[in-house]
Amino acid sequence: MSDMLSSATAATVPIDPAPVRWFKRFVLVFLGPVYFLFIAFVPLLCAKRRGFRGWYWRLVKRSCSRLLWLLSIRAEMSPEDRAALAQDSGSIIVINHRSHLDGFALMHVVPDAKWFTFAAKKELCDAALLRTGFTGAGLVPIDRASGAVAMETLSRAVHEMPQRRSVVLFPEGTRTGSDTLGPFKAGAVVVARATGRHILPIVIHDSERLLPRGTFVPRSGTIRIEVLAPFVCDPDAPVDADVARLRGAMVAAFDRDRPPFGN
Repeated sequence: MSDMLSSATAATVPIDPAPVRWFKRFVLVFLGPVYFLFIAFVPLLCAKRRGFRGWYWRLVKRSCSRLLWLLSIRAEMSPEDRAALAQDSGSIIVINHRSHLDGFALMHVVPDAKWFTFAAKKELCDAALLRTGFTGAGLVPIDRASGAVAMETLSRAVHEMPQRRSVVLFPEGTRTGSDTLGPFKAGAVVVARATGRHILPIVIHDSERLLPRGTFVPRSGTIRIEVLAPFVCDPDAPVDADVARLRGAMVAAFDRDRPPFGN
């Protein structure tokens, strides 16, 4: 138990001295909105330029890295996992969802050689200012009013993606605050079966310790990101069996050496 507690404590050890953290937060508060507007407006000016998507993808990745740096948050992934991601092809990525920091941390650690995008509710693409940028980044808009339509739209988008690109899905559907992972929805398994892709599970550790649900100011510390072995669906098994097997693999990694949240 002492090793488990020390691991959790290590996640929340500040990575910068207090004066440096305050200075970075000051910079973020005053310059962050200007930088965000730059990221949002660039697609309006450059979306039709040749090579825009690759250039804009790297710009968004760098902006996520800068945000974490200004928040004094470190996102870590082992060299072996980075190498595995750089070589990954034909996958659907699933990650657990504990904090608003999850997407930023994943964007930071994934190597440039691996392209991915997110599936998000269609309403996010209704805003004129954001629509061009989301489209340029390859975001997959999902109409959640109908589950069947959402799965059909997502499957078609994944089928049309290059093999080197993956869509990222949150199988829990929302952020969870329990000691372990929440129940999984079947979407990732359904899309994997429909497209013939495998699932690449990625487990994010300790993000909720830095930004728990219901809070708005993150703590300084370290988020660990772990890539699991590729998960191949069994077409002869019920969908629920594959969902349970996928969740079991991710829960085993998430719960390993982990004290209850709040300790």
